[in-house]
Amino acid sequence: MGHDTHTPDAAASVDFEEVQSTERFQELRKRHRSFVFPMAAAFLLWYFAYVLLADYAVEFMSTKVWGNINIGLILGLLQFVSTFAITGWYVSYSNRRLDPIAAEIRHEIEGHEFDKHGNPVGGVNK
Repeated sequence: MGHDTHTPDAAASVDFEEVQSTERFQELRKRHRSFVFPMAAAFLLWYFAYVLLADYAVEFMSTKVWGNINIGLILGLLQFVSTFAITGWYVSYSNRRLDPIAAEIRHEIEGHEFDKHGNPVGGVNK
């Protein structure tokens, strides 16, 4: 609104395709996928097992464990517990294995420390 001074955007001058082709970015991507895909598959199997049991094993799921608490209720609550556990596990994994590499890549992008081939300037390979 009246202050139309144009400041150059640091990200506008970065070739992101070149950054994505670097070895460190590929490592970051590999680490991320090696956690997310197996964990997503495991959780989906657990979720669909619960749904199928609820639909086709009604007698098993309605087996009383204690008072009005049955197996179906316990397994349903374990769905929530497993969701929070997976989230905590991912946060821990990300803090240890993903964030350090991502921070280095971000620093190099913001500092324009890549040559035209996407390699870090100065030959430093972390």
